[in-house]
Amino acid sequence: MPGTPRPSMANDTEELDLQPASHDIWERKYRLMTKDGRPIDRTPRETMERVARALADAEIPEIREHWYEKFVWALLHGAIPAGRIVSNAGAQAHKPATSTINCTVAGVVGDSMDRILSSVHEAGMTLKAGCGIGYEFSTLRPKGAFVAGAGASTSGPLSFMDIFDAMCRTISSAGDRRGAQMATFDVSHPDIVDFIRVKREDGRLRQFNLSCLVTKDFMEAVRDDLEWPLVFPANTFELEDPTAEIVYRPWPTTSGYRTNDRGEVACRVVRKIRAQRLWDLIMSATYDYAEPGFILVDKVNEMNNLWWCETIRATNPCGEQPLPAHGACLLGSVNLTRFVRNPFSRRAEFDWESYRTVVRIFTRMLDNVVGLHGLPLEKQGAEIARKRRHGMGFLGLGSTITMLGMTYGDEDSVVFTEKVAREMAVTGWETGVDLAEEKGPAPIMEETFTVDEEMISRNPDVSEDGYGPGDRLMGRELLANYSRYLAQFPAELRKRIAEKGSRFTHHTSIAPTGTISLSLANNVSNGIEPSFAHKYSRNIIREGKKTKEKVDVLSFELLAYRALVNPQADPESMDERHQLPENFVDAGAIDPKGHVAIQAAAQKWVDSSISKTINVPTDYPFDRFKDIYQLAYDKGLKGCTTFRFNPEAFQGVLVKDEDLAATTYRFTLESGETVELKGNETVLYDGEEHTAANLYDALKEGYYGRF
Repeated sequence: MPGTPRPSMANDTEELDLQPASHDIWERKYRLMTKDGRPIDRTPRETMERVARALADAEIPEIREHWYEKFVWALLHGAIPAGRIVSNAGAQAHKPATSTINCTVAGVVGDSMDRILSSVHEAGMTLKAGCGIGYEFSTLRPKGAFVAGAGASTSGPLSFMDIFDAMCRTISSAGDRRGAQMATFDVSHPDIVDFIRVKREDGRLRQFNLSCLVTKDFMEAVRDDLEWPLVFPANTFELEDPTAEIVYRPWPTTSGYRTNDRGEVACRVVRKIRAQRLWDLIMSATYDYAEPGFILVDKVNEMNNLWWCETIRATNPCGEQPLPAHGACLLGSVNLTRFVRNPFSRRAEFDWESYRTVVRIFTRMLDNVVGLHGLPLEKQGAEIARKRRHGMGFLGLGSTITMLGMTYGDEDSVVFTEKVAREMAVTGWETGVDLAEEKGPAPIMEETFTVDEEMISRNPDVSEDGYGPGDRLMGRELLANYSRYLAQFPAELRKRIAEKGSRFTHHTSIAPTGTISLSLANNVSNGIEPSFAHKYSRNIIREGKKTKEKVDVLSFELLAYRALVNPQADPESMDERHQLPENFVDAGAIDPKGHVAIQAAAQKWVDSSISKTINVPTDYPFDRFKDIYQLAYDKGLKGCTTFRFNPEAFQGVLVKDEDLAATTYRFTLESGETVELKGNETVLYDGEEHTAANLYDALKEGYYGRF
């Protein structure tokens, strides 16, 4: 095991005081308290020591203290487990019904009332444990379809989504965290247009993020201006109807449906729509409401390390974890700013050796989380124990790029991003084999799988290597020799995986890291993002308040620059933006092509996915906006999300004061009188102070007073 000396850091940023908003988030979300409200963690360091102790206790007794010291060191030098781990690891005596897992996906939502309500129950238990959850709803028959058992027509998938939405809104999930859900929907479902438009209705499905499952065939139909069939599995009567147009296509479940030799389901073409028309509807909704996003589901399954034994149709709420039915994944991120030496100078550099050391230790830490997952459903526990999936990513990329003197989105920053992702991936998988030799591989590595026609159709390389139907291969062989992702890794590493297996099936995932970036990392840039702005506001939920609270924050790189380069500056008496280096860009100032290039560079070495948002100005032209998504498809991304500030629709979590100051909100009083206020103005209403923007949003969306 390599040594773990404390990195020597010229112009050290470790001693920067947490800004008030950062300390506040730690105190409310991650500090362990007794049931009667007394603090157990006295400082953020004690929070990390609690987590390190819980994870070290997963080791055999003889080496627990050794790894406890290593884990504490790593946690103090850049390793930051995801929020569920920080909040709940080592906290079972005080909150025993909580989980250390961030990401889950539900089982298939079956097309019957009994199975739908069973899914609601499972989702409720999952949210109560503190986990986010994703579902695919295109398994439910379209609005107006006849239900034989009820002798009536169904109200359609969206009406059942309302039930899940209300359930999530009702449950206050553990650890001061509101419930988080993702709904995916196939672009060929007959109700796809309703799904695309649903968030135009005030207050509807606000407990969900929405994404369309988009295929290569659809994108090519858009380019060729073809008609696109909207389909659903055919019932017995439709199969016997000579006028019905029947096509076979992959479907999330085959139970109760007619299939062909390739396992595809017989579907009736309900109607057709021009693919370009459907694409414009998706783009228009995304332009106005930032949803639905799109998931290139073909690419997700093609690049999945477990391509031979699972089909993915849904993701966790932020999209960085595509998962199979009952899939679960734990997360953690490395704070890249901790490895910058001599920041803001010509001698600025990144300490790759220390970075790799932290990744090695952190990989072991995250693997230990599997043993204390606390998932509420037996199927979830079985799934994570069999595959031991985890998702290590990074945060602070934008802040780091700035501190190194580069500009986010430029070529040198793209090259740097790919190297950061590659070093994490290769180091992580090397550690995965080491752990397999020490502790044993993930159980699926030791299972044998029978080659069949479907497996060969998914990856023809299997047959080209001489394997045919009936032959048997072990999981570790399929992973090492036929994973399209691992194909780019060093041959010697893949040989070791084939022989020994790996402790896990997936290693990397880049999450949005919103609150851990702000709290434990003192507001470094979120995940893979640039800083949203260098002075901005966050809208946070505070228990007992009737609207969200606006909290002012500064970017980490601005704090560091003030402390290390310009400590005499008086930010209150000058326009500080004019005093900063040109590479101090923010998310809105970066060309979308730069955002896509950064995401593509990282995705090459990320075996799950990436949560990334491309921020565009309010006045960004619609035609250019559509080009962003086309570029994402051309670059082979697994998904794409954008955000455009649109005060007529809603506010985001992050907001620039200049946007609020430039927006007028109109309130109509009971007397009929109209009051106009700028978004950043403070107003006294119902005994509390609110910003005009947050009050308007709460009243419009229907969540006023629910916190």
